[in-house]
Amino acid sequence: MKTKISAVILLLVSIALLIPGVTQPVLTLQGNIDKAKIVDVGITMLAEEGDGNTRSMLRMFSGMLGLDKLEGEVEAYRKTRSIVGTIKELTNNKNHVVAVLVGLFAVIIPFLKLLMQLLSVLLPAKIKLTRLLNTAASKLSKWSMTDVFVIALIVSYLAGNADGQMGDMLKMKAELGIGFWFFTAYCIVAIASSQFVERIHKAR
Repeated sequence: MKTKISAVILLLVSIALLIPGVTQPVLTLQGNIDKAKIVDVGITMLAEEGDGNTRSMLRMFSGMLGLDKLEGEVEAYRKTRSIVGTIKELTNNKNHVVAVLVGLFAVIIPFLKLLMQLLSVLLPAKIKLTRLLNTAASKLSKWSMTDVFVIALIVSYLAGNADGQMGDMLKMKAELGIGFWFFTAYCIVAIASSQFVERIHKAR
């Protein structure tokens, strides 16, 4: 009985953690550009159609204005995304296959697995549906490593998006959001709950 109660509690906690895990920000990417580098690139672009004298004149004027002594950085790129937000962005960018895969592996399969496990524990052991739910949940558990894949995919997607917009000028800085920690906690609690569920069905 204690094992059953523990399993139910852990499964409910897993569901409670999964919801903010997929809806809250997982990662924030911030890109800064050195102010002096912006000036240098600007001068180069303006002087592209001119000759060496044009570039020299531009550099002289920038020196007179003190633009060559600029210090610090300016924020040029900032993007915060949750798993659900990433799915929406992938859909808007017509990456439908990737959006479906992320939605399937990060949202639908984990939620279905937890729901099936919860029902299989609460329903009487003699009911055929209980065995079917347990079998289906066990098969879905084989896809558990996709959680790691999803997070890696989001990081890669956001980083690639930033690089594509700003190129080598950008100094990237990544910050993990609260959604990442909820999702990580969900993974840990879900593994623990699966152990209790397995123990219950073996005892039956």
